[in-house]
Amino acid sequence: MAGKAQPQKLSRRIFKSYLTSTISISMVLFLVGMLGVVLLNAERLAKYMKENIGFTLVLNDNVGEQDIADLLKSLKATEFVKSVEYVDKETAAERLKKELGEDFTGFLGYNPLLSSVDVKLAADFATPEKLVVLEKKFMEYPQVKEVSYQHDLVSTINDNVKKFGLILTFFSALLLLIFLSLINNTIRISIYSQRFIINTMLLVGATHRFIRAPFIKRSVWYGVLGALIANLLLFVLMFSYAQELTGIIDMNDVKIFGMVFISVLLIGVAISWGSTYMAVNKFIRLKFDDLFY
Repeated sequence: MAGKAQPQKLSRRIFKSYLTSTISISMVLFLVGMLGVVLLNAERLAKYMKENIGFTLVLNDNVGEQDIADLLKSLKATEFVKSVEYVDKETAAERLKKELGEDFTGFLGYNPLLSSVDVKLAADFATPEKLVVLEKKFMEYPQVKEVSYQHDLVSTINDNVKKFGLILTFFSALLLLIFLSLINNTIRISIYSQRFIINTMLLVGATHRFIRAPFIKRSVWYGVLGALIANLLLFVLMFSYAQELTGIIDMNDVKIFGMVFISVLLIGVAISWGSTYMAVNKFIRLKFDDLFY
């Protein structure tokens, strides 16, 4: 009975070792996947920020409905305009009432606000230099009395987009190295628990390739399993917050999610294979007395 219990105990220990390794790999690959999603959507995020930059075209008080319709049609036809929204005097007053928390028209006795058109620009035109040119172009419309936009905000957003790109690239490289190290160490620990099995196989004349094969096969399988779990967790997280991430991450972009899925899977397999290969080789080269340290 004692003889049968010993192999079962060893098998359970090996299984727990690989289970811990798989969970660790899953968590690390989950973070790798999140990093990949952020990197692949970095350009989209920058575009989203720039496309929220816009002009407010304040209209003349005597502009007729047909003139407003012609202006909107003309703006929509240009390459630099992404969207337009007409805001009449009443709507502008209601918005200002909500911001102020009181009815200023009752105090003044009339509505001093003018109708306006909110213009959102295409991302390529949201630069300080182009905005100056567009400001002059908007003023050429006879319906427009005044053009306003936040000059400082535009410069700040563009500067931050550049900084964000550099910082994201640096931290991505740093985190990837940390993730690789974590997975490598996790696999090494799981192989360490089986160092005496490796030594026993050497004693009975097994070749190095023969010894490595089952370890690599099992490790790669757990790497694939870990990658699949990581991808599942990632997609569940993304789709759970789909509404909050609208405009930043396109949930219908199959190409991006496909790239993330395949990348996580390949990274899981590659690191599992490479780490197991090196770990097994290390214990193959060790002498019996060194296995105790």
